[in-house]
Amino acid sequence: MRSNQSYVVQQATSLGTTSVLRNTYLLLSLTLLFSSAMAAYAMTVQASFASSLITFILSFVLLFATSALRNSGWGIVMVFAFTGCMGYSMGPMLNHFIHGYSNGHQLILTALVGTGATFFVSSAYVLVAKKELSGWGKFLMIGLVMCIIASIANFFFKMPAMQLAVSTILVVISTMLMMYDTSRIIYSGERNYIMATMSLFIDILMLFQNLLALLGSLNGRN
Repeated sequence: MRSNQSYVVQQATSLGTTSVLRNTYLLLSLTLLFSSAMAAYAMTVQASFASSLITFILSFVLLFATSALRNSGWGIVMVFAFTGCMGYSMGPMLNHFIHGYSNGHQLILTALVGTGATFFVSSAYVLVAKKELSGWGKFLMIGLVMCIIASIANFFFKMPAMQLAVSTILVVISTMLMMYDTSRIIYSGERNYIMATMSLFIDILMLFQNLLALLGSLNGRN
């Protein structure tokens, strides 16, 4: 009897995990499309860096709003509002690459393909290897804090080598975060697909931004 109950619990857990993964990837796909559309709009209207900064700051407010409303339908609305603001804030940076580099379009496309491929491989690894990665959390948080401090310091010192190093480290960290957040859904009981979507979206955006920065530094032609 006890073994039958255990089997039923395992089956229910497996079905719940599958449902969360399916809903997460569906919502993630839609938000990535919406974010891309907002980035394209910002590029078309030549959005200024000031407006980009405002929407970026607004996105932090929406991040907390999404967390507060994660168990209601309004949480989905907040997810789209957050990802839309993040997409819009990317417009000026993308225009900088397009107009500032002779191979800007190629750099952006390469960063997009690299981001997509990295997400696919890292997610597939977690699913196939069946490894629980909750132990990575503290290490990744420390790495993020150190990169933030280094970026703030480099804002004043303007050292290209430091910025290149930070971007490289953040590419690695964002890739590991994708694996970590996917593992949280499968093995650590993350059952809210709205918050799971937010985590993976931020990981993907961070990877794309830093991969593009690396490509610009290493392969860009002014």
